[in-house]
Amino acid sequence: MTLRPASLLLAASLLVGCVTTGNVDPMKTSKGRDEARDAYVQLGIGYLQQGETERAKIPLKKALELDSSNADAHAALALVFQIEMEPKLADDHYRKALSQNSDDARLLNNYGSFLFEQQRYQEAFERYSQAAQDTLYPERSRVFENLGLTSLQLKQREQAKAYFERSLRLNSRRPRALMEMAQLSFEDKQYVPARSYYDSYMALAQPDARSLLLGVRLAKIFEERDNAASLGLQLKRLYPGTPEYQQYLLEQ
Repeated sequence: MTLRPASLLLAASLLVGCVTTGNVDPMKTSKGRDEARDAYVQLGIGYLQQGETERAKIPLKKALELDSSNADAHAALALVFQIEMEPKLADDHYRKALSQNSDDARLLNNYGSFLFEQQRYQEAFERYSQAAQDTLYPERSRVFENLGLTSLQLKQREQAKAYFERSLRLNSRRPRALMEMAQLSFEDKQYVPARSYYDSYMALAQPDARSLLLGVRLAKIFEERDNAASLGLQLKRLYPGTPEYQQYLLEQ
């Protein structure tokens, strides 16, 4: 859920209320500290979702001053430092968050994505695998897609296909899984399913250099000269300096 400016103001007002109302200082009670901590976390997440990482760190730090082991605060700070390209700090906060909430699928998937970004593919695969065990996680199709992408990096091609297929069984509208299945099917000379995956992908996503090149290749297989020429022109116009366009020229 994205916090709008009004929600940020509400969270801030709740913090003020936590420390100024009533005859008893709420910060001296366990309930009051917990409410203040949670409000600080929500405020930090709100700033993070608006792209204001520097401002996000202030309330998140205050949340950890109230509860140094809070998983939500550590998870949010992990994202902050990931965005700010501080991988050691991001990794540290991910680990602290998981030490308190080791089976949180969302957290495991986020940490897996961080590890993938750092090219730590085997570790990423392990975290994604843990996340996939939560059968009620609403973004499980994304986890299987991530497992497929990681398997490709680990040179486990058939396993990657199996994960992409599972992802698409859960959500047939996952663009990356569709594109990868189109590419893998084409490489296996399974042109009819490749075309089906490709058409589904193109209905959902803006074409990039890779998809345009694949589109040209499929159009040639199915002897659609006009379509092949049109896709080639798009590739030339939109992505003239890419390796895909150079490969297109070689194949002409």
